[in-house]
Amino acid sequence: MFVTPKSSLFLMGSCIAAIAAVGSIFELSSGEPELGSLTTGIILTLSIPLGAVLFFAAVRDSKSQL
Repeated sequence: MFVTPKSSLFLMGSCIAAIAAVGSIFELSSGEPELGSLTTGIILTLSIPLGAVLFFAAVRDSKSQL
């Protein structure tokens, strides 16, 4: 696998989005999210597709360098 700086940034963004999604799930399941249910739900809703898009962009970028 060939790693470029651009694919590394995409992968880092994907990891951050995944961490935000997992954190949001834990916050919502706790019953009383610190940022409120609406804000936490928005973060969860946006971070899941963003993480997937960034992950596939990282894979596509590293494949194109071969």
